[in-house]
Amino acid sequence: MGEVRIGVYICHCGTNIAGVVDVEEVRRYVEGLPGVVLAKTYPYMCSDPGQNLIKEDIEGGLVDRVVVAACSPRLHEPTFRRVLKEAGLNPYLLEMANIREQCSWVHMGEPRKATEKAKDIVRMAVAKARLLSPLQPMEVPARREVLVIGGGIAGITAALDLANAGFSVYLVERAPSIGGHMAQLDKTFPTMDCSQCILTPRMVDVARHPNVQLFTNSEVVGVEGFAGNFKVRVLRKPYYVNLDRCTGCGLCVDFCPIEVPSEFDVGMAPRKAIYIPFPQAIPHVAVIDPEHCLYFMKEKCMVCEEVCQELAAGAVDFSQQPEEVELDVGAIIVATGYDLYDPMQDEEYGYGRYEDVITALQMERLLSASGPTRGEVVRPSDKEKPGKVAYIQCVGSRSLRPGHASYCSRVCCMYAIKQALQLKEKYPDIDVCIFYIDLRTFGRGYEEFYWRAQEHGVRFIRGKVAEVWRSRDGRLVVRAEDTLTGRVLEEEFDMVVLSAGLRPAEGTKELATLLKVPLGPDGFFLEAHPKLRPVDTVVEGIFVCGTATGPKDIVDTVAQAKAAASSAMSLLSQGRIVIEPLVATVNEGRCRGCGRCEEVCEFGAVSVEPAEDGRLVAKVNEALCTGCGACSVRCPTGAIGVRNFRPEQIRAQVAVASR
Repeated sequence: MGEVRIGVYICHCGTNIAGVVDVEEVRRYVEGLPGVVLAKTYPYMCSDPGQNLIKEDIEGGLVDRVVVAACSPRLHEPTFRRVLKEAGLNPYLLEMANIREQCSWVHMGEPRKATEKAKDIVRMAVAKARLLSPLQPMEVPARREVLVIGGGIAGITAALDLANAGFSVYLVERAPSIGGHMAQLDKTFPTMDCSQCILTPRMVDVARHPNVQLFTNSEVVGVEGFAGNFKVRVLRKPYYVNLDRCTGCGLCVDFCPIEVPSEFDVGMAPRKAIYIPFPQAIPHVAVIDPEHCLYFMKEKCMVCEEVCQELAAGAVDFSQQPEEVELDVGAIIVATGYDLYDPMQDEEYGYGRYEDVITALQMERLLSASGPTRGEVVRPSDKEKPGKVAYIQCVGSRSLRPGHASYCSRVCCMYAIKQALQLKEKYPDIDVCIFYIDLRTFGRGYEEFYWRAQEHGVRFIRGKVAEVWRSRDGRLVVRAEDTLTGRVLEEEFDMVVLSAGLRPAEGTKELATLLKVPLGPDGFFLEAHPKLRPVDTVVEGIFVCGTATGPKDIVDTVAQAKAAASSAMSLLSQGRIVIEPLVATVNEGRCRGCGRCEEVCEFGAVSVEPAEDGRLVAKVNEALCTGCGACSVRCPTGAIGVRNFRPEQIRAQVAVASR
């Protein structure tokens, strides 16, 4: 190979870099580095004029290697690779030098040192660029089936968009019915639309769509493969009811002798051991809870089977067993939703100790026409209408206490205002007071919604509630400090409603392990980039949406679900997927088949197999490999390495860095 001709292009990034680093001094310095034939600066290298600078120099035959000193490669490396490709140069003959995140932003008060560090970073990039090799991406066939995990509004929306575009969809929901938390709501803010009126038609549409197959009462238990070709194992738990024969008549429910608290009504009403989850449930069939059914407790009760056999369809089937099915899909969308914080941890509020201290979701069920009281709000303790109701905000959120979340759950202020308005409209004489830390009405029409509540007489007190206790006459006393006046308040109420924050859904950690998708410090799924790739994950072919990535309202949830569906379509629409060539490769002559690389690979991309001469050597499935380099670090002989991150390239960088 002849002497390489390296062009170095230094970005000002407005003042992000040039405001700290002397870019002209860096340019003059790198002009003298071995292999560098030209060095240029430009205010915004990612802009069209900046890209054209690089393109013209390549097309003119001036350079055959490119170093761009700018921001993180996570942001614009694909942009500059595309420039090289358009100019006729292999796109992998590019090296990025991060002099923004790793230099100017962390040394804003030290311009002299930042400039010297920028020189070092660019010098290292040039040393590596001299040893870059042209690479060719490979293509693998991509299946047109998509797995959607989660049957709430996000999963339903994503599934319908995909199905309407001609893709086959498997929708997996761990509950016996799709619908998620939205099915429990009475109305949605700020329009006060009936939640079920919006949701139920979409539930019906997704269940009847010819391109959608529902797996309710099921969960994902295994994931293998790569983008375009995932193999997923789904465990289908038994309903102990034949879904094809059950008509949803409910006779079995009427005769069942066992009552337990209803999950759908959040303990505000009972359900039977055999039950239909809620009136609009899909599938609209009965399901038996084996943890509470007398038959499974060895007491031989089979009244539901007898009633169904005699008066209905003979659908009850105690012999059903869990079944595992394997699905082949091209992409996976995670829409697993959220769970609510358990206020039992906050003893000062009296939840679980005083019947009339309830959560906002329990109040939602009281307000709902399909709820346990048919929309009449009554105190759980005596079934009387409350005259005064207090809302306590940020329960479990915006706190550094152990077990609490430091983040804002976003929807709590709005759903408290919504319920307060509903109470005032239903009972004009009721006194509703909301104790808040900060009111966050961030969405379109949300601030006006807050004003509307004030106009209806809802009181707002800015202050953290310290304690709730019961007075001698049985009413609830709320003690709080009004931070606007500095006064400590003690006021009696008939009911106290806790606005609990949002938490990652149960099973999130286990699912993340199966998918090999990282979680953020808050426990929600971590997106690839919060602004540029908000529904992508670091694992190609796996997307996330809705509250699986953090608290959000229905509007943002639906928008993200549509974005995730669109991203999956874009990935699979060509029937093939281009895979990055920056993956591990094995020098079989140096490999001794010890298997250490196989042990450390989290993606199952490395396996030890017999070579042609019978020796055991490591083999890499390039479609599975993410190029993380863990295998290269663990290899005792240096037999395995990542393309364009070869040991000699790293050594060259270290050598010039230590000068």
